[in-house]
Amino acid sequence: MNYKPIIIVPGQVNSIFFEIFFKSFKTNTYSSPIILICSIDIYKKNAKINKFNQEFRIINSEIDKIKLNNKIINIINVNLKKTKNCKNQLKINNEYLHRCFIEAFKILNKKLTHKFVNGPVNKKNFLNKKYLGITEFIASKFNSDITGMLIYNKKLSVCPLTTHLPIKLISKKISKKLIQDKLKLIHKFYLENFRFKPKIAVTGLNPHCETILKFNEDEKIIAPAIKLSKLKKIKVFGPFPADTIFLKQNRNKFDVILGMYHDQVLAPLKTLFEYDAINITMGLPFLRVSPDHGPNEKMINKNLSNPISLINALKFLDKS
Repeated sequence: MNYKPIIIVPGQVNSIFFEIFFKSFKTNTYSSPIILICSIDIYKKNAKINKFNQEFRIINSEIDKIKLNNKIINIINVNLKKTKNCKNQLKINNEYLHRCFIEAFKILNKKLTHKFVNGPVNKKNFLNKKYLGITEFIASKFNSDITGMLIYNKKLSVCPLTTHLPIKLISKKISKKLIQDKLKLIHKFYLENFRFKPKIAVTGLNPHCETILKFNEDEKIIAPAIKLSKLKKIKVFGPFPADTIFLKQNRNKFDVILGMYHDQVLAPLKTLFEYDAINITMGLPFLRVSPDHGPNEKMINKNLSNPISLINALKFLDKS
């Protein structure tokens, strides 16, 4: 079998990514060749700190002309400049990260692979309020109108209808069309990648799906969207109160829970599985997966970070 390579942008310059990357290789083997897009100096520095001695080589982005295998880590070098001015260094770091993404996008646009991982990124610094998150940043580069964040665990996954919106803006964003689009996206993704029709639960927006206000989003928007989606043969149910849908006897009935906003579904899922989940972007022309954790700068060089999310991400892509 000819395994397509996994393209990896390690992400933020200062993060725990390399520690968990090296740990994932010390305990696992992957059939797909690995291509890191990063500064070779940063790689060498982190490899030395983490006592990681696996063979590597520097390659160019013309990967279709290179014989790749899974024994050697391949690195496309992106130079990172250094300055003593902290403010200038932050700007340089962001420009470097952007160049890493652009190199990855070139390969993905050529369809030389469909497997992409990016490490954690400080969204506030890198995106500069232009995009809500990395998902939206990547989607904009590939003209993907409808995308979805699926935090995936085999036992239970979640998808937030809205991602990194301030709470006061969420109710204005919710619509029948958006809910139907997300349900259709989840349904299609599971059919294409897992070969079955998922059972999807949808949460309400308001506590207990009730409100003291005249307009009830749960009755006027969410419930009708669910009804319309059922007509399209999607296995969807709800709306359910968000405070009880994650109880064991309730969550065990479903494969995915679609919530109205980010923390409504991510907080309980992380409580249940901690780092044993991966962040998959649905709706892109390739598989983009990210480990479900942030840069966590306080943990750098402490050798305490859990690699399970990255391991699961690489295993998922390895089989794809």
